[in-house]
Amino acid sequence: MRSTTGNDASHGPIPVEVLDVNFEPLDDLPRYKPREPFPWIPVTLFFLTFLSVTIWGVEFARSFAQNVQPFSGDDSLWTMFKQPLLHPSLLLMGLPFSLALLGILMAHEMGHFLACKYYGIDVSYPFFLPGPPLFGTFGAFLRIRAPITTRRALFDIGIAGPIAGFVVAVPIAAYAIAISKVVPAAAVDEPVTFGIPLVLRGMIGMFHPGADPASVLFHPVARAAWVGFLATLLNLIPAWQLDGGHIIYSVTGEKHQDISIAVSLGLIGLGLYSWRGWALWGFAMLVLSLRFKHPPVFDRWQELNAGRKLLALVALGIFVVCFMLWPAVG
Repeated sequence: MRSTTGNDASHGPIPVEVLDVNFEPLDDLPRYKPREPFPWIPVTLFFLTFLSVTIWGVEFARSFAQNVQPFSGDDSLWTMFKQPLLHPSLLLMGLPFSLALLGILMAHEMGHFLACKYYGIDVSYPFFLPGPPLFGTFGAFLRIRAPITTRRALFDIGIAGPIAGFVVAVPIAAYAIAISKVVPAAAVDEPVTFGIPLVLRGMIGMFHPGADPASVLFHPVARAAWVGFLATLLNLIPAWQLDGGHIIYSVTGEKHQDISIAVSLGLIGLGLYSWRGWALWGFAMLVLSLRFKHPPVFDRWQELNAGRKLLALVALGIFVVCFMLWPAVG
């Protein structure tokens, strides 16, 4: 770079004394922060998911009021979906289910989101996915747009979601099980049989002692908590890049892929003798584990402290109490 002063200043280097000048920062100048665009896609997806979940919540509310299992009427799924849209006042019936379910899913995603913010990692807003019956949603996900630098950061981000969702789901489930009904004929001719995880069996024994769990007709909010526990279970599977996979990578490092493949094969075997969905999950996890290795962290030699190792056992306990051999059979 050259300095130009007068007619003859186009020749010669910049004087050393100019380079040594310390310029004071101009703090009085206004500073402008780029304005983030409005998150139209996450907001639109959330609205569509809220609508679809509320529509199917109407069926859970209707069946509970009539003391029958959901989806046991003569109406087709299309009719069940269409009626709340033609008569919007019916949507009010579906709000307890949708608010409870989306509250649990939002708590899960915000656990991840806040953990990323704590470590200064760029992350998107949650993307909720509308879905088909029975529940109206495929869940939600975040896009982490920056590398995760340490094993402790990866562990904290991976475990924060399941723990946050579980902590929110437990009191919701306890309240809803308490107001659920014991209807001995409720399990007769039910079109869809839902499994009951240990955490809900314990609540049934607490609030309805002596009752057969199959005879308890779940309040719509209890069914929302059931979906929340199922989502927690699936996310904690210790494979690939699920939350459980992040936890396993943080704990075991290079053994992650071997464990992921073993778990995937185990799910395939489990699905051959129980719920076919386990085989589907296992096959998907196997293909993804073989095709895409877990991204390495920069400091993969960092050790987890005793507190985090204890939390890993807590996550295992949550997985166990949420587990269902047959989540749903139709």
